[in-house]
Amino acid sequence: MNKNNSNAQKTPLLTHLVAGGTAGFMEACTCHPLDTIKVRMQLSRKAQRSATGRNLSFLGVGARIVKNESFWALYKGLGAVTAGIVPKMAIRFSSFEMYKGALADENGITSRTGIFFAGLAAGTTEAVCVVSPADLVKIRLQAQRNSLADPMDTPKYRSFSHAFVTIIKEEGIGALYKGVGLTALRQATNQAANFTAYQELKKQARNFQKVDELPSYQTLVIGGISGAMGPLSNAPIDTIKTRIQKSVSLTGSGWERFKQVTTEIYTKEGFRAFYKGLTPRVLRVAPGQAVTFVVYEKVKSWIDLFTDKVQPLTG
Repeated sequence: MNKNNSNAQKTPLLTHLVAGGTAGFMEACTCHPLDTIKVRMQLSRKAQRSATGRNLSFLGVGARIVKNESFWALYKGLGAVTAGIVPKMAIRFSSFEMYKGALADENGITSRTGIFFAGLAAGTTEAVCVVSPADLVKIRLQAQRNSLADPMDTPKYRSFSHAFVTIIKEEGIGALYKGVGLTALRQATNQAANFTAYQELKKQARNFQKVDELPSYQTLVIGGISGAMGPLSNAPIDTIKTRIQKSVSLTGSGWERFKQVTTEIYTKEGFRAFYKGLTPRVLRVAPGQAVTFVVYEKVKSWIDLFTDKVQPLTG
């Protein structure tokens, strides 16, 4: 069985917090427009068409958003993302290391299977603690369409905080956890695939080159490949989750809402509708994970280097 070496020295939670938060912020600012396009495509009941009647590509949808609503419309919901980035990334990386350590053998080595389950658990943890409520607010903001030509056409939610308060006031705090099961399933499968692929590819690259640390461009490539694994494996889950979180009229238990939305998508739009927005999602998540891992590894190494220099002075 293939093994992955765990870090000989435990990385403090503060290091995960700073490195992960910085990485997440950079990833959000870089890739958020693609996420907005993905959400618009997933929420569209019919394929969006150009003036000539041809189906719009994800770039075409993005161009239409900019034309009708301004460039900054691509960044709708960014506040919801950045508000959750620091705790999400802190939880993701620190919980992954915690679960990975718990699944290690007596020599401190975690198998590939252990890495997979550590990623699964880390994804579930971040979904329940941070991602689900932030995702719902983000989707509500991104789903709003307003026209630049009509000054009276104002969106319902003015900002992340306004949307957050309005949703709780009108729908109750439980509304923030609509689709939490699917969010947890999406994040769990994302991080299981993401961390397993990343750890394995990084190990193989280091062993092949006989180096302890990979250059940033290799981390970028490995992170991008790893990041694409999750969206390719769970696209239907993400589409169903997005529809559930966007709706304010769905009632019943989580399972009933899941069945209602799934049946509606399949009967009215066909099987392919479950994969709406897959291309922009892959193009959003893959480079996003590439940026995340590069920045995370680099900031973490800087913090470790700084700590090593400071410790002798304070010891």
